[in-house]
Amino acid sequence: MDAALFPDVVVNGEVIPSTLVAAEAQNHEGPRGKPGIPWRKAARALALRTLLLQEARRLGLTETPRQVAPSRFETEEEALIRGLLAQAVDPEKPDEAAIRAEWARDPERFRSPPLWEVSHILVACGPGDAAERQAARDRATDLAGRALGNPRGFARLASEASDCPSKTQGGSLGQLGPGDVVPEFETVLHQLQDGEITPEPIETRHGWHVVRMDACAPGAVLPYEGARPRVSAAMEKAAWARAARSYTQKLVASARISGADLRPLQPEGADHERVRH
Repeated sequence: MDAALFPDVVVNGEVIPSTLVAAEAQNHEGPRGKPGIPWRKAARALALRTLLLQEARRLGLTETPRQVAPSRFETEEEALIRGLLAQAVDPEKPDEAAIRAEWARDPERFRSPPLWEVSHILVACGPGDAAERQAARDRATDLAGRALGNPRGFARLASEASDCPSKTQGGSLGQLGPGDVVPEFETVLHQLQDGEITPEPIETRHGWHVVRMDACAPGAVLPYEGARPRVSAAMEKAAWARAARSYTQKLVASARISGADLRPLQPEGADHERVRH
């Protein structure tokens, strides 16, 4: 991508270096052969970020970076933006009638977590060794074919071939719920029906897995009192996002911006979501 083809991004006289826009563009998707789309998305995200930082500094705000994940803290700029929005955005919380009406619109959306009875066969391998990983995949693929050819023999096959300690129980992992296994494994559990075996092995950090869903109990529909905290939290989050968009567009309306399009975002606008975290 030739940065010279794109205009400089300038926010209230502050120029955003094209090198920063090019780096940010790597975080945005666009159709193949159309590099201008990621560039424009990146220019928008950085222009909005710069505008918010300018406003935070104009107000003299200071914020201490918070820990946002294990071993990860906010940058000073992320902390400033968080502090600015916390001060400027104060949406009205939904009342009880609104929360109940939202739940009643489709109670099926609010369920307790599912429970799964699962068995698997693990072919362990080290992720850093390409040859070992391929050999493990080939072996797991063969085991998947054998399991599909004789579903009733799954437990025996697991006890003979699995690299997991669960082999002593015929591969059974017992009862699982959301969050009990690594995300790659859990994704598969949401897709399997009772008695179904994965036709292809599934890779996780532990190796390759052949998975069988022994039984699945979908979560029950929650009564209003059980669902209320989730409904209320979702409505408050949506109200905050609307108020934040309104606030940022007021800043945009009074700013001098060139090289980036900051017209109002759609409600699900990904660029705004990036700057508020």
